Amino acid sequence: MAITAAERDVLRRLAAQWAELAADPVMAERRRCWTALHDLRPERHMVLFETWTLEDYLADVTLECEDPLARGLEWRMRWTLRQATEVGDDLVLEPCWRVGWDVGGTGYGVTIESERAVDSAGAHHGYRFNHPIRTPADLERLVPRRWHVNRDSTQQRVEAIDAVFGDLLPVVLHGTESLHAGLTSDAFRLIGNDNLLLWPYDQPAALHRLMAYIRDDKLGYFEFLEAEGLLGLNQHWTFVGSGSPGLTTSLPAADYAGQARLRDLWVWLESQETTMHSPDCFGEFFLPYMAAVAAKFGLIYYGCCEPIHDRWHLIRDAIPHVRSASVSPWCDLNLVGDLLADRVVLSRKPKPAPISGPTPDWDVLAADLDATLAGGARCGIEFIFRDVYRICGDRPRLRRWTELVRERIGGR
Repeated sequence: MAITAAERDVLRRLAAQWAELAADPVMAERRRCWTALHDLRPERHMVLFETWTLEDYLADVTLECEDPLARGLEWRMRWTLRQATEVGDDLVLEPCWRVGWDVGGTGYGVTIESERAVDSAGAHHGYRFNHPIRTPADLERLVPRRWHVNRDSTQQRVEAIDAVFGDLLPVVLHGTESLHAGLTSDAFRLIGNDNLLLWPYDQPAALHRLMAYIRDDKLGYFEFLEAEGLLGLNQHWTFVGSGSPGLTTSLPAADYAGQARLRDLWVWLESQETTMHSPDCFGEFFLPYMAAVAAKFGLIYYGCCEPIHDRWHLIRDAIPHVRSASVSPWCDLNLVGDLLADRVVLSRKPKPAPISGPTPDWDVLAADLDATLAGGARCGIEFIFRDVYRICGDRPRLRRWTELVRERIGGR
């Protein structure tokens, strides 16, 4: 299927709107403030509402394009433009359209199957895995994964997009952008939660062997990207962590000569699956393997939904170049605020429930903001609302939350 003249017109209108918004001086101001925050010289706290998880954010919009490439572009543009014009947060639109490489790979040697559950509203957010590694003997089935890039298909996609709106919004082939190194999420999918909890006691050697395999697998992937010249700098408006953009002047490294390397980039590390392990257990069985991956990169965004206050001393010592840390509702705000103060950006994730469903609880939301500002009084803070799925069509509540944050941080 080829992009039709009518589809081209739709995309060009959206690209023109994107370019116009990207050129607005407010985008430059936001970019400067995000950069200052991640350079640890904050001018103000920042605020962002992730809309991409919302089930019905475009429910009232009928996409006009049918060609798969055009339809995907239309969907992404309409979604992002709606957020940029409605929510009032610190979203930055860049004056270009970035395209990543088509990279694929082989499997682990075992099949990880998932099964999703459908809820009463027809959504399917819940899921479970089959966990193919049941015993230490099953580790013998794991094989090193191998990677490949399709340069021809990537270039064809770049040329197709450029032909549609490149004169309005430059199309840039820019590497892989965001990089995620979730070692324990891979471990969970392979061996399951029961083994993840029991093996430190029953099969410690097997757990170390598994984590070494996953460490080498991650390093193999990242080193493949570097060797093939597929990396792109991510110190721009790319999410480099749990909803956090990578804007900073601390990257790339001083000896950067035009081709991105791992040491020029951010990487996202997190370990939500080890929440129920003690700090000592985490430090023995998981953190060393995570630190080995982190050592290859320039800056680290650490964490997602897990509490970090009870093990931050271990993380800080093993991964000293953490620049931003996710502070979930399960963190002790007062403790973590003191631990991060002046050294790491406090990336606050409010609890999704109070803003979800038919009726938001504005008192709870305001109290959370006040608690965050008090606990993080010595920190630069980014308020990032994410993992919100259902707002019952009430999009104005997103701007109301953004305005509530701005009231609390001084109106900017």
